[in-house]
Amino acid sequence: MARFRTRFLVNPFPELRGHGLRLCSWDPESDRDVEAWLRGRTDPEFQRWNSPLQEVTDIDGARDALRSRTESAADGSAASFRVTDADTGATLGHIGVNEIDTVTRCARVGYWVLPQARGHRVATRALALASRWALTELGLHRLELGHALGHDASCHIANRCGFLPEGTLRDAMFEAGHRDAFRDVHLHARLATDPEPGAP
Repeated sequence: MARFRTRFLVNPFPELRGHGLRLCSWDPESDRDVEAWLRGRTDPEFQRWNSPLQEVTDIDGARDALRSRTESAADGSAASFRVTDADTGATLGHIGVNEIDTVTRCARVGYWVLPQARGHRVATRALALASRWALTELGLHRLELGHALGHDASCHIANRCGFLPEGTLRDAMFEAGHRDAFRDVHLHARLATDPEPGAP
């Protein structure tokens, strides 16, 4: 456990490069980062498929959410990356390695892409990069990825990145925009011992 905590405290957001992307830390004090987070979390397509426990509806909420992400990195429970274009530095989306359990060496991954960046395999490339880091440098053994049943795009991304389908979790997440109705989740997972998938 100490190995994980030391790595996070010394460098909570290691910069990752590859596949034409640069994954770096979100800065809650940067207006540009906060505005990008707000755009991503209030995007109708994001809200259609996701039911975050912490809703973000304005700049203040977005800044609070990013500060919370920074705190999670400091205590070793999650790593959040701003996905950027390696050449221009433009923000394209987000990917997180969440709910890190250093005992079972397991975590959950999640991601979203800004509307203007869709159609360029940003999520696939970011997931490939973050997964490789988590399963090697971070020392995790298992990564889980869950998406709302019917979210075919996310299902294809998971499959392309070597996350094998493992089944359906009944009523495992809220329906979009509700806290009193549930929907099923399709679960995928990738192990450190699984074959390395092809280039994204």
